[in-house]
Amino acid sequence: MFKYISLLTLIFSLSVGAKQTYGSAVVSEVVSIYDGDTFRVNLDGYNDIIGKNIPIRLNGVDTPEMRGKCQQEKDLARAAKQFTVAKLRAAKKIELRNMMRGKYFRIAADVYVDGISLGQMLIDNDHAIKYSGGKKVKDWCS
Repeated sequence: MFKYISLLTLIFSLSVGAKQTYGSAVVSEVVSIYDGDTFRVNLDGYNDIIGKNIPIRLNGVDTPEMRGKCQQEKDLARAAKQFTVAKLRAAKKIELRNMMRGKYFRIAADVYVDGISLGQMLIDNDHAIKYSGGKKVKDWCS
């Protein structure tokens, strides 16, 4: 009996700590792009309250901040944003996969542009680093 209760406790504790994902969606329109890893979209098939002008944050990457600590970070942020703008504008299909609720009530998602990960493209082109949340370790000013 003790083993059974221990197993149930373990399973329950693992499921409580896991982040819930909410599937996938196809973007009908990119409304605005704030920086390399944050933008707003419209999603067809959703009520306006949850499908219009929705903030999206790319999962797993961090780009420099537009309001950075130094001019170098601001310049790198502009380059990352321009890269993201170009990829999203040229896309035939933009998918949000593994959607979950992130900080600041944004949707955090893996973003795919014509089947290719936007996050990985940003990393491969030196516009972003891998990021899994918490304290940011990259100093874009050095």
